[in-house]
Amino acid sequence: MFAPRTTPWPLVALFTAGYLAPYLLPTTVGRLERGLGLSATQAGAVGSALLLSSATAGFLLASRVERVGARTLARLGLLLAAVGYGGAALTTAVPAVVAGAVIGGFGSGTATTVAATRIAAERDPHRASALGLLSVSALAGVVYLTVPHLPGHGLTLAAIALTAPAVWPLTSRLPAGTPGPRRAEPGGATARLPHRRSGLVLAGAMLLWSLAQNALWGVSGRIGVGQAHLSEATVGVVFAVALGAGLLGVLGAGALGSRLGRALPIGGGTVLIAGCIALSASATGLGSFAAGEIAWNTIYPVVLSYLIGLAASLDPRGRWAVLVGSASSLGTAAGPLTGSVLSAQAGFPVMGTVLATGLLLVALPMTAVALHTGGRPLLPGAVRRRGGHPAAVIAAAPGTPTGTVPEVGAPEQPVVEIPLDGTPAPAQVTYDTAAATRAPGAAH
Repeated sequence: MFAPRTTPWPLVALFTAGYLAPYLLPTTVGRLERGLGLSATQAGAVGSALLLSSATAGFLLASRVERVGARTLARLGLLLAAVGYGGAALTTAVPAVVAGAVIGGFGSGTATTVAATRIAAERDPHRASALGLLSVSALAGVVYLTVPHLPGHGLTLAAIALTAPAVWPLTSRLPAGTPGPRRAEPGGATARLPHRRSGLVLAGAMLLWSLAQNALWGVSGRIGVGQAHLSEATVGVVFAVALGAGLLGVLGAGALGSRLGRALPIGGGTVLIAGCIALSASATGLGSFAAGEIAWNTIYPVVLSYLIGLAASLDPRGRWAVLVGSASSLGTAAGPLTGSVLSAQAGFPVMGTVLATGLLLVALPMTAVALHTGGRPLLPGAVRRRGGHPAAVIAAAPGTPTGTVPEVGAPEQPVVEIPLDGTPAPAQVTYDTAAATRAPGAAH
């Protein structure tokens, strides 16, 4: 009988605290532009600095979560987020706002790093990430319905800052030291990063994928107000409805699970997102703007949840989940500035066409990685478990070098037949790889 699945609420909450800043990016950038008298490019640059700091935290801490401890790092991230965003919300001095956004961004990135590492260790990382996206979409929707009715440049920053202490109590349920049991590694040595080629391709593709998404997301508020001629309150309602539709998308993705694999949701979903971006960027009224934003925000979290699950499947220790997520954050960081520059130079419709074309191109390598690691061998003769983890090498093809298969669990043990003089050698029994729960040399 299988043990019932438990919901990892501390990870869901930490995921929400880390991802809230990118979700609130349009209103954050818009408020900085109007509240502090910044140009569109300057406000976009502040948003990019925030997200770049978040990505930096992921790259620096990807390999340190186990050593430092999930609880310690999570609390450090939440503290930095509360202090940084809170300070930026309480001042109107532009240098102080930028400094606070950078500090808060590092805190968000730290929280996201811990959440991603721990989610990768879950039995069902796709379910955990889907719950996290569900939570952050709901919270962001509430903010979008509230902020337009209140004055001030720092309301969204304050909302992110207040989320951190709300999540803090749940961190007591995170491990203080090395998190959860991991697959055994020979000699206690640090395992090499598996699936390097697939991981690097996915990281590079995710950087461009996120850049295209957030180039539009960072200027969506300006499209609604300036090109579609809507009020800020109306744009806020559209964003809230869009994020509500995203909740339905995430629920659908969670219910669908792995029935369609990962390649179809990732590749097909990205193609649909490209069409939504082109529609939203060319909107001139409420109907086209709402249609583009709502359809886009419905599909985006679905594809993102599968991408997070794909990255988690590449390494059960969560390192690729963090590194791919950090690469995605780099793209997210460059998004607001890219969108501002493209729209200023060529206009919103041309910007949408350029971004949509880029997404169509980047869909190919992401789909290839999903196909490559979703049950088919990366190396000749490799047999894989569901989800892409290598199980064994049972018949190496000619020319295949030894020692090149990524390790998951204990290595294979050599089987040697020693015939005894005068005694017929017994028929060889079936054997498989030595598991982490079976000592070398134990009877099969």
